[in-house]
Parts: sequence; C-alpha cells; structure tokens
Amino acid sequence: MKKHIAILGAGPSGLYVYKQLVEGHPTDVTIDIFESKQQLGAGMPYSSEGANVEHITNVSGNEIPPLVTSVREWIQTLPEETLQRFGIDRQNFHSYRVLPRLLFGQYLSDQFSLLQEKARQLGIITNVHLGSSVTDIIDEPDQQRVSVEVNEKDRFSFDAVIICTGHDWPKSHEGKIPGYFDSPYPPAKLRGVYNQTIALRGASLTAIDALRTLARANGTFRRNEAGKVVFESDAPDFRMVLHSRDGFLPAIRFHLEEPLVTRDALMDEAAIAANRVSNEGFLSLDFVFDENFKQSFKTKDPDFYDQIKDMKLEAFVETMMAQREQTDPFDLFRAEYQEAAQSIRHRESIYWKEMLAALSFSLNYPAKYFSAEDMHRLTKVLMPLISLVIAFVPQSSAEELLALHDAGRLSLIAVGSDSEVEPQPEGGIRYQYTDEAGKPQSQTYTTYVDCVGQPHLNVDSFPFESLKQAKCVSQARLAFQSAQAGKEAMDENPKTVSQDSQGTYYMQVPGITITDDFQIVDPQGVASDRIFNMAVPYMGGYNPDYSGLDFAQEASARIIGHILALEPASV
Repeated sequence: MKKHIAILGAGPSGLYVYKQLVEGHPTDVTIDIFESKQQLGAGMPYSSEGANVEHITNVSGNEIPPLVTSVREWIQTLPEETLQRFGIDRQNFHSYRVLPRLLFGQYLSDQFSLLQEKARQLGIITNVHLGSSVTDIIDEPDQQRVSVEVNEKDRFSFDAVIICTGHDWPKSHEGKIPGYFDSPYPPAKLRGVYNQTIALRGASLTAIDALRTLARANGTFRRNEAGKVVFESDAPDFRMVLHSRDGFLPAIRFHLEEPLVTRDALMDEAAIAANRVSNEGFLSLDFVFDENFKQSFKTKDPDFYDQIKDMKLEAFVETMMAQREQTDPFDLFRAEYQEAAQSIRHRESIYWKEMLAALSFSLNYPAKYFSAEDMHRLTKVLMPLISLVIAFVPQSSAEELLALHDAGRLSLIAVGSDSEVEPQPEGGIRYQYTDEAGKPQSQTYTTYVDCVGQPHLNVDSFPFESLKQAKCVSQARLAFQSAQAGKEAMDENPKTVSQDSQGTYYMQVPGITITDDFQIVDPQGVASDRIFNMAVPYMGGYNPDYSGLDFAQEASARIIGHILALEPASV
C-alpha cells in the first residue's frame, strides 16, 4: 500500500523535507508539494519577497548542509550573463564566499529540480502544485487521513502532511498609516523612501536588509583609493536611526573551524534522560551549559576554560556583555570587523563564538524539557548574547554599515524595554523611550520600518482554522518547577501564566505544542502521527533557534524518519 505524503510549502524547509524523502528511497511513497508561488526552493528569504540584488546570505557555500550538488559546482554551470548580474567571478569563486540571496534562491530551486529527477529515477511519484495556497487543513482521525484545502476550493487527501509554510509577516498598520512599514519585506517597497530621516526598530540582520535597500535608494557605495568602502549621497536630509533595545549591533562573520553544524553537536539523549531523572523531570539549563559549552574548551582553549569554568550562566553572559556595554557600538563593530577579518585571513576560529553557535543549535531539541524558570533564563539572559554573536553579519554588510556611519547617515539609539512606538493617524510614528541617562524622550518620524524579525505567533494566529476548531493544536507552554515561582509569575503576568486542576503552574511560550519529531499536539497531550509542523512562526517556544538550513536538515530528518516508520492508511 502506498503512503501519500504532502509537503505544504516548498521553500528551504520543504526542500530539505523532500530531500529526506527521496534519499530514504521509499518506492511505496507518493509525494504532493504545494507552493503558493511559482518557484520551488527559494521561499521568502531567497526570492523577491525577501531580497533585492543587494541582499546577501549570512552563510557561505561550505556552511550549507549537503543537497545534490555543492554551490561551487553549481556556479560553474551558470551562464556568464547570470554571473555578471550578481558580480560573481567564476574562476575565483570559492566555497567560503557568501552569495547574493536571489542567486542562492536560484541554487535552491535548481537543487529541487535535481531532486525531482532523482525521485523519477527511483520510481517515486512527485506531484507539484504551483500557485497553490494552502487555506485549511482538516484532520480525519476516523479514516487516519488528513485533507488539505487549496485556494479555498480544492481538496486533497493524505496519510501525512508536513507544514512548511515558512515566514509570516502580519500587517497591523502598513497600508493604513502613511510611512509605516510592519516589516522591510518585500524590500522593493522601500526603494521609494527618499531624502528623509527614517526610524528603524531593531538592529538585527533584518534591519541590515532595510539599510542596504534604503541606502541605495538615496546614494551609492564605492571603494576609495585606499580600498575602503564609502557612501555618497545627494540627498541632504537622508538619515537612518536604528532603535535597539540594548543598544548593540550584531557580531560579524568569522572563520568557522566546523562550518557544518551537525548532529554531533547535539546532546546525548541518555545524558538528557539521566539529568531529567535527577531534576524532577526537567532538563537543567545549567547542566546543558556546562556539558555542551564549558566542557568543550578543556582541550580546544584551556586558557578560556580556566576563565569560565566556575562561572554560572549569568556570570558568563555578564562578562561577555561587559565590553559591549562599555564601548560605543560602532567602535566595537569596527573592532570586531578587524578581528573577524583576521580570523578569515588566517582561517582561525574565534572559538568561544563558534561554540556558542553550536550550543544554540543543540539547545533547540531538548528546550521543551526545561522548566519555565530555566526557559525564562534562557530567553532573557543567554539568547540575547547568542542572537548577537550568531548573526554572522557578512563582511560587505559590515563595511556598508561603517560607511553609512562615517558619512553621518546612520546612528543607533538604545531605547530600553519600555519603549513604545505610537502610530500617528496623519502618518509616521512617535517613538517614546527612556534614554541611557534615564531621561524620557519622544521623537517623531515620518517613516518607520519595523525590523525586529519574524514575530513569534501563538495558537490563536495559527492559520488553519479546522485544526483549531477540532482542538488538534494547543498553545505551547512549560511547567514551573517551583510552585512558589509559578504563583509569583501568575500574580505578575496572569495572561501568560496559568494553573491547572492539579495545582501545577504553566508559562505560555510562543508557538504551538510539538514533539521532538515536530508532531502537533492537542490540549490533552496527544501527538498526531499525521500532521507535522515546521512553519517558522509557530515553533519558537520549543525551538529557540529555529532558523537556518542546519535546523531545516535536522528537523526534516526527524519528521521523515517518524513518517516512514508508520504503516500507511491509504486505500
């Protein structure tokens, strides 16, 4: 009996799911792929929905989990016209280079085609539905089937579906308030913003995307005689102001000793189980921090290990943040640029940063076993440092930020956690915040771009109404280890902390409940063997670092391994 599987969304996540299926060589499988756009593989980040020609990846070819052909091999097959459009020299291209995102989207699309050909050779049937937006999912437990509604009219039936619908950027004020942009995507909409002061919320890679587009709408970059990138503009009033919660800029790409983050970085499952047994069923964040981070320095960097071996997580983060807090963000950014350039030139890692990236990857899978207290520590203490360090700002983006700052066109304001953005009916916004001296500030801007990145969405925003109505999905949450801590948290945040009939306190975390194999889970705790979620906005609570192709590879391997182990229900 054939097993009929649907992949809902054909961006990078859908690509890796398809790869896992094809490489599993299941001749008794039929695969349907539904994609709302007309291109497979690229998704939002690597298509015109998320990039212009000026936007580049923050990973190089050697950091991409294997597909059919390597980026370097693929580049050699491209016509000269394509290479010239993106400024690529075929003879000098190497796998350590980052790529223009639109070109990388073409690469992913071509890899999808190669996988389709491989599937045909193996006798695997693949049905591709382009221009097909999934508008609902209906679970049918009596038949052990799942129906998928497409474009609000057509229905298809499957044994299992994997939700890979990618990013979701809800609009709140864009289109209603002139000069207000809920995100910088698609970036083409920012090309017309000219000769004015622009407020950007956030200083992450999302903000850098906006900076690169806005700068080109108002001027040009060039290298001077000394080889330094400079920015020139005839728009006298053009300025960009980054509003950062902590007043920091992200860290810059350096040489990675282990460019591919693999399963080797994951925690041993037996060690996780043993720690949970000794810790009232919870996985200890301190245990993870020690085992998967601190211990790695014993042989790789003994001097650094001696510095941090007795530090708790909070002390380590405070030490690493101290330099950022004491240094002007652009001065620090310039120093880190030089440090990263030296790392790349000598092919020597900045080891503590590389291990922090590996820790972030390894935290994803057991994070659902943390107590609410430890998840709070993770998100409020450790993740802010991780998000800065593993942004891996490409060298060319760093050069452009420094050029804009040197030209007096880019500044940064630390606005704190109590800042408010107030849309103005006539257009633009008023930014209310407390400055570093503790003084209230209020600034108005005619143009505002929200650049905080993909918002974490909860079960109420989950787009498939039938699954919500049938209570097939549930809000992600974590139990408190301490009843006293839970009670205090509920008194302070009654909307996000609750107590069940057994007296256990729970903290709501972003997204929906999913298992280690990404199965959706109903309110009674029953996991589905038919529906799996890899949609980015709805997994952040249990997978704190859910972005990246390495995550897509690992998550898809878990899902397909689970599906192929099940008996089909097809007739």
